[in-house]
Amino acid sequence: MVNVEVHQTLQTAGRARSAEPRERRGGGSGFVFTPDGLILTNSHVVHDATRIEVTLPDGRRTPSRTIGDDPATDLAVIRIDVSGLQAVPLGDSQQLRPGQMAIAIGNPYGFQSTVTAGVISALGRSLRSYSGRLIEDVIQTDAALNPGNSGGPLVDSRGQVIGVNTATILPAQGICFAIGINTAKFVASRLLRDGRIRRSYIGVSAQTVPIHRRVVRFYGLARETGVVVVGTEDRSPARRAGLREGDVIVALDDKPVAGVDDLHRLLTDAQVGARCALTVIRHTDRLILPIFPEEAV
Repeated sequence: MVNVEVHQTLQTAGRARSAEPRERRGGGSGFVFTPDGLILTNSHVVHDATRIEVTLPDGRRTPSRTIGDDPATDLAVIRIDVSGLQAVPLGDSQQLRPGQMAIAIGNPYGFQSTVTAGVISALGRSLRSYSGRLIEDVIQTDAALNPGNSGGPLVDSRGQVIGVNTATILPAQGICFAIGINTAKFVASRLLRDGRIRRSYIGVSAQTVPIHRRVVRFYGLARETGVVVVGTEDRSPARRAGLREGDVIVALDDKPVAGVDDLHRLLTDAQVGARCALTVIRHTDRLILPIFPEEAV
């Protein structure tokens, strides 16, 4: 486990016409997952950082740089130029069960290597990330987390990392969340390969709405809600596909779309440039529109 100190340069308007830059400091936690200095932490800890410093357990301080950052899952990979480090063993979050022991390690309020213990309260939770997307398969625990714990490891009784500590609900007590290590493994591999996570988009403004029961029964829809199109962006895949304001999206490639979060979940990198079938309800008609999602910037 390491301490991550972050410096950000902010532009603030002073009395002069030109903005005066000032520096803000923050911090969090992280853990080394490869012996050559790769560290996993939270995106919100290092996002927009102008300078990052890492303090190792033996007290050494070293500069770090960001390899990849994914606000949609609140995960980031940073690197330090130090070799021969002790990497933590990674577990399997799919094998977890409620009631198992969970141990959170971090640097809350600057108190380094603080350990809190609890149990896994629930699995399969969804948590809204800072980017607005839902993070799936989040672990809920009552192991106490405080500011500074973000990015630190959640470990099991065997010392294997099972999650990345990320959030609490204030003012609730004993409701804390960690991103499952299986999600973290996948995101880290993509960040190391591409420096970012590729996702697709279709270019609509939308919201979740109920669908009339008669329409649901008539077309045998899998869900009683869908995504109504509020607007489409110029020169977007949605505009080219002929989507109109008021259309209700109910499926993408035969996979049900019950809400905006379902649509986000289905628009992965696999859909970039691929022909997809978008099922919509227009007035009382069901239409299947071919659409070619593009890569989200």
